[in-house]
Amino acid sequence: MTLPMEARVQLATRDNRFRAALVANPDDPDWRARALCRAFDPDKFFPIQIPGDESAEAVRICRGCDVQSPCLAAALSAGEAHGIWGSTTPKERQPMLVAWYRKNRRRR
Repeated sequence: MTLPMEARVQLATRDNRFRAALVANPDDPDWRARALCRAFDPDKFFPIQIPGDESAEAVRICRGCDVQSPCLAAALSAGEAHGIWGSTTPKERQPMLVAWYRKNRRRR
């Protein structure tokens, strides 16, 4: 059973990856130079087919990276709907994007 979007958004706000992204600085260009994904084929992080086992390896690589938070923050800021970013899949980021925009709208 799939949860309604609002319930998924509430869960996303409690996700440690999301919370860390809220305080990360995605505008710091240095994080990209330190990203582990730079050593791999980009297709691994942007699978052409429906995400499956090939995404699992990309997520595993991301989990070992020390710039997960600014990576995820950059993806959320850009509204990135494709690929693996900050150890999240597009499906995981969908409710995070809603939460991200709500939080940033309140900050203005």
